[in-house]
Amino acid sequence: MSADNPLTPRQHDDLRTIAAMIVPASDEHKVPGADDPAIQTDMLVTLGRDSVLVRQALDHLARLAGQPLAELDAARRDAVAQAFRSSGGAAAATLVRVVLQCYYRDDRVLRSLGLELRAPFPKGYVLEDGDWSLLDPVKARGGTLRRAP
Repeated sequence: MSADNPLTPRQHDDLRTIAAMIVPASDEHKVPGADDPAIQTDMLVTLGRDSVLVRQALDHLARLAGQPLAELDAARRDAVAQAFRSSGGAAAATLVRVVLQCYYRDDRVLRSLGLELRAPFPKGYVLEDGDWSLLDPVKARGGTLRRAP
């Protein structure tokens, strides 16, 4: 581990393997998988406050696998991923969030989705009107938060 790479080499290998399982490459849509080197670099550079939980998730994954994840056959890897999903808790959720946030900010992925390659602010993105009745249960709960002064 170093300042620019908060993961051990084994953790990084397992991150690359699980990232490819979460978001595999698609020839049909012409997008890389989440194991793409540029996306992996983005993950390592932006881990920041998530480093501790991501390391915990990767250590839990390693315990479940009993060996490097990439060395498992596909069926065993899927079984480990299922066990990880059900027992990983907040650490697993953080790992998945990190993978997805880095994947969906990659220029190639944004381009494939037809999105402009720009920051969402200050311009913002227009959302189509949806079914506002979905908020009725929240409104029905009443004011459970304190009002601002």
